[in-house]
Amino acid sequence: MLQLDESDVQAACSRIKGLVLETPVFSSQALNRLLGCDVIFKGEHLQRGGAFKARGATNMVYAQPRAELANGVCTHSSGNHGAALARAARARGVAAQIVMPRNASPAKRRLVVHFDGRLIECDNSLEAREKTLKALAASSGALYVPPFDAPLIIAGQGTALLEFKRQTPQLDAVVVPVGGGGLLAGSCLVKDRTLIYGAEPEGASDAAQSFATGERVSAQIPDTICDGLQTTLGALNFEIIKRNATGILTAADADTIFAMQLIWQFTKQWVEPSSAVALSVVVRNRSVFLGQRVGIILTGGNVDLDRLRPLLLDSQQFDQSIARLAQV
Repeated sequence: MLQLDESDVQAACSRIKGLVLETPVFSSQALNRLLGCDVIFKGEHLQRGGAFKARGATNMVYAQPRAELANGVCTHSSGNHGAALARAARARGVAAQIVMPRNASPAKRRLVVHFDGRLIECDNSLEAREKTLKALAASSGALYVPPFDAPLIIAGQGTALLEFKRQTPQLDAVVVPVGGGGLLAGSCLVKDRTLIYGAEPEGASDAAQSFATGERVSAQIPDTICDGLQTTLGALNFEIIKRNATGILTAADADTIFAMQLIWQFTKQWVEPSSAVALSVVVRNRSVFLGQRVGIILTGGNVDLDRLRPLLLDSQQFDQSIARLAQV
């Protein structure tokens, strides 16, 4: 098994400097009082392309010799990685082909096209995505850039936490969403005494199950509004996570929607459910984080409002939920 460490993250940080944004950190005193801990957010939803995925995709594209990119790049994605790769490819002057399931968020599909990516539709299963991609790579000769299970992707994603810790020293814990595990694995490479937690929806809890048993769950049927977290953990990602993460915490979709609206209300930042699940697990596990300085990486802001609108709490429901939270 290939060994990665913080030096790989440092190398990625140097490689992508100036190609991705240094995203801001921010907090809300009112929200901190409500939760009983200091929550500091890292705004990767403000990254170019609207997600942290810009880091890994840019690192892998720019690490390649020019000859490797002669036929362009390709990948499969539910959205954010595809947009990030299309953007990185355009910046380096090569073509990008992105396989996406038909049920992918329209907002994320539009973003791929905005960055000049060629979008190829497939059925909604992971098997269909992988089969379509394999045929595409074989026929085109394009370089496959995996969404999460690759050393250069993992190291690139880890730069978000490396940057975060320069901006906000002395964090007690960091909570990051986990789907394929690129960001969580990359965060685990940034070594110090900070506790590292993954946050996952209950309806796609393969990471939590894998971490608990020590055996990677390689297939699941996801049922969650967090469309960016529906895939299963990558093999390399899991090896890093099981050795270095503190734990994987889960939350119900209803709690994640509430957490997303908390972020909207208290910070005025527009984030998607796949980001908000990290705050959701902090709310759900307040006793674990009481009195601590907790970093949360907000991973994406590509919101599909048409899909979310029926699930949102109205003002009365939202106020009642806040009141209940304040009483705990």
